[in-house]
Formats: sequence, C-alpha cells, structure tokens
Amino acid sequence: MDKPQIIEHMNQSVNYTIYDCKWIPCSAKFVVLGSKPNYTGILDIYELNENKLEKVKTVEKKNAFKCGTFGAASLRNRHIAVGDFNGRLQVLDLERPEIAVYNVEAHSTIVNTIDAIGGKQMDCGAPEIVTGGRDGSVKVWDIRQGNAPVVDITPGDHPDESTDKIQTKRDCWAVAFGDSYNNEERIVAAGYDNGDLKLFDLRQLSVRWETTLKNGVCSIEFDRRDIPMNKMVVTTLEGGLLVYDMRTQHPIQGFAYLEERNAGRSVGSNGVISGPKATVWCARHLPQNRDVFVTGGGTGSLRLWSYEYPGKRLKESTDGFNEGAMGSLHMLQATTVSTQPIHCFDWHPDKQGLSICGAFDQTFRVLVTTKLNLIN
Repeated sequence: MDKPQIIEHMNQSVNYTIYDCKWIPCSAKFVVLGSKPNYTGILDIYELNENKLEKVKTVEKKNAFKCGTFGAASLRNRHIAVGDFNGRLQVLDLERPEIAVYNVEAHSTIVNTIDAIGGKQMDCGAPEIVTGGRDGSVKVWDIRQGNAPVVDITPGDHPDESTDKIQTKRDCWAVAFGDSYNNEERIVAAGYDNGDLKLFDLRQLSVRWETTLKNGVCSIEFDRRDIPMNKMVVTTLEGGLLVYDMRTQHPIQGFAYLEERNAGRSVGSNGVISGPKATVWCARHLPQNRDVFVTGGGTGSLRLWSYEYPGKRLKESTDGFNEGAMGSLHMLQATTVSTQPIHCFDWHPDKQGLSICGAFDQTFRVLVTTKLNLIN
C-alpha cells in the first residue's frame, strides 16, 4: 500500500510567538494565537484561498494568549474560547472581538491548556469549557451559568509523610473532555508537570482513576469525546507516547496501554531513528478516522500514526477480572518541517488531510496529508 505523505502546502512567518492555532468550523479560515514581544496578546485570522493566504483580521488584547478552542461553540456563532497568561478565560465573537462575550478570572496565573465540548455535538450534554492552570487547578465552565466554575478541582498543599515537607500544587499542562455520550456522562482527563495523570468523573465529582508517568504530561486527547471512552493518547517530555485502551478498566491495574519509546527522536531521510529523546508536544486525531493521529515533536518533526486493534479487546487476568488487551501502533510517515518544536496542530474538521501547525520558529504551516482514505 502506498504510504500517506505529509506535504507542506504553504507557510507564513510572523513577528510574534505562536502558542496555538485552530480552524474556524465550516470555513477555510483559521486562527493563530500568540504573544507579541511586549507580551500583548494577538489573534490573527487567515483565510486559505486556493494557493494564497490572506489575513482577514488582527485582534490585540492586553495579555498574551496561550490556548484556544471552538469546542463549545455552535456552528451558528463560532465563538472561540481563549486562555491567557494572566489567568483569564474569554469567549470572543470573531465578528466583534473588541468586547468579550464572556470574561472571567479563571486562574491565579497562566491558563496553560483548554478544551471544550457540546457546541457541534448533539445530545452529549451541556456546552462546557475546561481549563488547566499553572496554579494546579482544573476548572469546568458553563458560560450560561455565570462567572463561577461549575466544577473546581483545586488541589491543596499536603504533607509528604516521608519527609514532613509540604508538597506544593502541581502545574497542570493538559486537559481533555471524554466519555460524553449522553446528557449525564462526562470525564475530564488532566496531566501535570510531574507526570500525574488523572481521570475526573464529572457526574460523580470524583477521581475515577489516576497514575503517574515517568515524565511531565504535555498533551492528552481521546480519539473521540462524544462516545463512550474508547482510546486515549498521552504525550510527555523525553519522547513519551502512550495509547490507552479506555474500554475496560481493571479495578487494580487500571487501563491497559502501550508505549512508544522513540516518539521524540529524530528520523533521518533513510528512516533511521536516532538522536536524544525530545518532547512530544501534542497529539491530534484525524476527525474522519479516530484510529489515525499525528504527533508534533521537539525536533520540529510531525509523525503520522495508525492504531490496529487486537483480535479481542479484553482478556481475563489472573485475579478473575477483565482487563484490556492492546493492539499495535504503526508509524505511517515522519517528516521534519522546522528546526524548532512543533507544539500545536489542528486538523480541518471537514477537509480530510488539511491541517495547520505552529512552531517556535514564529512560523505556521498549512499542510496536506495524502492517501488517508487508503488507511484501514
């Protein structure tokens, strides 16, 4: 079978640090979020017009932008929720962005990460936004309910019994919604700088599962958020890439997973993997095929992966409980597009294979991935 190819269609250098990029739903437009050298926030809207990029609008705010999402926006209003370096969560109408539709002090410092659900999806619960901050807290917001979070998961300082020292709050680096297949169920996954990975059940208001990885968690994404949990991809510092089977939870072992240890290393033109392990900054599933996803690496590389399910998805463990059975992970393509880390990526929700990514070289790139329809 011919392999897919990741092709750089066009690129654009800017005079600010890019932190996030997102396609505007049902359009050929996308948003680039970042920070100018004077630490003001900038939001550029571009339109892809055949082989040209046209800047449609520039929005500047007092504080630098860190992250954004359209996940809670309806297709009618297409409002973007953004988190900034001052801890504020704002919802902006891109037609009239001067005054925020919603504006709240969400965290005491930087909003590191954001996700949202309930905008386009039908019968899967309220439109909600989740934010994770450097202050260690994870908060869920329903902008219809006022300026207080509907869920506030703020860990307190606690003593370490082995040292009698106070352990400070961890920095939350990644959040993701999942398991939202009806109006009652909803899960938030959160990852922290020390490698903690937690699943919060929003219906029960409890921690459903937690574990600790070897390195800080940079990115989390469920293969789809509006179905019963199926798979979850987690990326970390030092080249970590983990795929969890979320279908079956063992009462002691938790969820089965497989780990790719070379996900952050360089790939030469001859396909040979070499060099030191680098951070895997992000993972994003292809909207048209939830078993295909891309990762962005600290070496400036993009890698396309495919997950193959096992013959049976569960097995009986020695203690009599069922546990998940893992399949296999295949790297379909790897390409280097920058000398700096690729830290944000977004697939177009409607045009299969069309994507954008941002790197710390102050350049965003429009990409086309071919032959995705040939992947089983």
